[in-house]
Amino acid sequence: MPVQAAKKSVIKSSSPLSPALSSMALFARNFLKSPAMLGSVVPSSSFLVNDMMNQVDWTRARLLVEYGPGVGTFTREILKRMRPDALLLAIELNTDFVEYLGDHILDPRFRVVHGSAARVRHILAEQNLAPADYIISGLPYLNMSDSLRREILGESRLALNAEGSMLLFQYTRTLLPYLESSFSSVKLNFQLFNILPALIFHCTP
Repeated sequence: MPVQAAKKSVIKSSSPLSPALSSMALFARNFLKSPAMLGSVVPSSSFLVNDMMNQVDWTRARLLVEYGPGVGTFTREILKRMRPDALLLAIELNTDFVEYLGDHILDPRFRVVHGSAARVRHILAEQNLAPADYIISGLPYLNMSDSLRREILGESRLALNAEGSMLLFQYTRTLLPYLESSFSSVKLNFQLFNILPALIFHCTP
C-alpha cells in the first residue's frame, strides 16, 4: 500500500446550511426515500461512535474498510484516529451519499466506492489492496434478505487478514447466530446512549 502524507480532513459545503445541518438533512431525506437501507432516522450518537472506535488497535490498523458510511458519522472519527500511512476505503450503495462524501471529505487517506459490501473482496482487488485489518459496518442487516446477509458476512470474513476484526452495531441480538456461523469469535457490548440503544459486535476470523 503506498504511504501518503497525512493531511487533516477538509470539510466543505456549497449549501447555505452548516455542514452538520446539511448532512442531517441529506440523511433524513434518504431515510424517508428508503428507510430499509438506513435502518435509523438519525445518524449514530457520539457515544456509540466512541465505543466502536475504542475497539480498534490504531497502532496496527493500516487498512480499514467501512460499510455504509452514509454522511460520514463514523468516517470522520476513523480519519481522526488513523495512522498517517493508513487508508480508509468506504463502500456505499447510495449514490447521494457517495457524492456527498466525495465532495465533503478531502483526505488523501480516504477513498469512497459506489458498490455493495457483498463484493468487498472484488472491490479490494480492484483497488489493488490487501486484506483489511478492520471492517467497520453500519449496515441494517435485519432489513436484508437472509441470503444477502449471509453473503456479506461470509465475504467480510474472507476479506480480513488473519489478525483482522469486523466491528458492527445492531439494535437486537437477531444477527448473533449469523455472526457466530461466520466468525470464530464474537464479543458483544452494549451502548445505552443511542437512538436506539445499540449492541456492538466485535468479530474475528
